[in-house]
Amino acid sequence: MKELNFDPDAAAGSASGIYGLPFTPEESRVVVIPVPFEATTSYGGGTSRGPAAVLEASRQVDLYDRDTGRPYAAGIAMLDVPKKIVRWNREAKALAAPVIAAGGAVNRKTRAAAAKVNEISEAVNEWVYEQASSLLERDKLTVVLGGDHAVPFGAIRAHAEHYPAMGILHLDAHADLRDAYEGFTWSHASIFHNVMTRLPKVGKLVQVGVRDLGQAENMMIETSKGRIKTFFDSDVAARKDEGIPFGTIADEIVATLPDDVYLSWDIDGLDPTLCPGTGTPVPGGLSWNEVIALLRAIKRSGKRIVGLDLCEVSPGETEWDANVGARLLYKMIGFALLTQR
Repeated sequence: MKELNFDPDAAAGSASGIYGLPFTPEESRVVVIPVPFEATTSYGGGTSRGPAAVLEASRQVDLYDRDTGRPYAAGIAMLDVPKKIVRWNREAKALAAPVIAAGGAVNRKTRAAAAKVNEISEAVNEWVYEQASSLLERDKLTVVLGGDHAVPFGAIRAHAEHYPAMGILHLDAHADLRDAYEGFTWSHASIFHNVMTRLPKVGKLVQVGVRDLGQAENMMIETSKGRIKTFFDSDVAARKDEGIPFGTIADEIVATLPDDVYLSWDIDGLDPTLCPGTGTPVPGGLSWNEVIALLRAIKRSGKRIVGLDLCEVSPGETEWDANVGARLLYKMIGFALLTQR
């Protein structure tokens, strides 16, 4: 733990870092990469404002945590957002809008626009990959804060190279296994199709909270020979109806993962009362206590959380989504640190 020269119980200043902490990225064990990019969001928008909203809300989070102790003492810092990411987001959103309105790349004009969006998205992927690789080389616990759920691809690629055969615990209302949804290769709905077809070093994908998927996605799961394991939300709910404690179910979920675990969490995997502003809310999902129970189960198993991302936090009309996002991110970081000791 670091030697602290501040009062962790004091109010955070508006100019302080994430969670009101005074640490620089160089001083910190945990470094957050904000990626305010949402080019392919096809329903509700606003996730590009997620990193700034979570940063603001994080300053209201008490630093002592009953579950994880003092994660702040390891040092947590967030990188600045480069102007080029903001510019790429603005350009790509404008290009993507007519494609989405047309229902996809259906003609020459929309195909050309989708191709340009794909090009910009690839640049974002490469930037995230370079940032994550650099942090991993310096032994930082690397965190991506989206943006939509397309943005962690570069970080997942970097982690898979650093931790071969790692597993991904994917919390989401959606399977995100669509192939180039609406003509966008790097769609938020295609993140795990891309991961599983392009990153052979990822050993396994374990999905939780899924309650909305297409037929082709279901077929991809069924034909994956166990490389993709989905714990559908309705199946989990039915087992709870039969009296099986969620803690038991959480242990079963975690048991299917390899020893090294990357968390890729879309906030819409939660009950939508916890994230009403998110882009594509779906009824059902995990409660707050259930999602924390998953983290406890990983700690209990002795497995290691090697990296993580949190995506699709959209400020909405109130600060509620950002409040929940900031608190969930702190829990994820805290448990990740515990598993690495």
